[in-house]
Amino acid sequence: MQVTATLGPRLRQFGRIVVDGVLPPRCLACGEVVSEPDSLCSACWAGITFFGPPACAVCGLPFPHPMGEGAVCGACARERPAWDRARAVLRYDKHSRPLLLSFKHGDRTHLAGAFGRWMQRAGGEVLGEADLLMPVPLHWTRLFRRRFNQAALLAHAVHAAGGPPVAPDWLLRRRRTPSQGLLGPLARRRNVRGAFALRRGREVRDRRVVLIDDVLTTGATVEECARVLRRGGAAFVGVLTLARAVRAGAP
Repeated sequence: MQVTATLGPRLRQFGRIVVDGVLPPRCLACGEVVSEPDSLCSACWAGITFFGPPACAVCGLPFPHPMGEGAVCGACARERPAWDRARAVLRYDKHSRPLLLSFKHGDRTHLAGAFGRWMQRAGGEVLGEADLLMPVPLHWTRLFRRRFNQAALLAHAVHAAGGPPVAPDWLLRRRRTPSQGLLGPLARRRNVRGAFALRRGREVRDRRVVLIDDVLTTGATVEECARVLRRGGAAFVGVLTLARAVRAGAP
């Protein structure tokens, strides 16, 4: 039995050496050969900004220097969002945008596995006691055209990395909304107002739910989803995204 136990890891290691010799792992962003699968080369890693402390205790906005335990940013101090806590892995900017767009619009869905592991590691404060992961839904017409919901792929990848179970269809987008891309903050909020609903028969009362999406921009979409969950009695609503847009001049 001891021989079998030691043989397994050695066979896997040998198999990986063989596979890497034929198909060497490549950088997720630029395609350069790297030493580890599902990783970034040193140049791409240096260009991407990964979030970490110090940050707002509520929304995760990075601070330029430590502000003390439980410190919140100005926006959260003025008006608390409908959700309890949000975290993101990396900054959405010119360096990370091509990688994310290749996943969302370029059919590079295999990237979800690596992204899910990043999100699971970065989202400990949000995922800690969560009962369910809920991807932000697409309207069925957009899902039909795109063929997949990137938020759902990320949710399943977070679960595969050790996160809580996924409730893939509990939230519905009951009307199709224009793309948020070119809209300002106020127009975004108006655009998604009343666009989401909880599927009949799904019960979130007293549950701890984490919303999953690819990018947090103004937060209008997850805010509207969080309101739906609050009305359903959710005890905690977290938000975990792969990336977050931060205004110019912020840390």
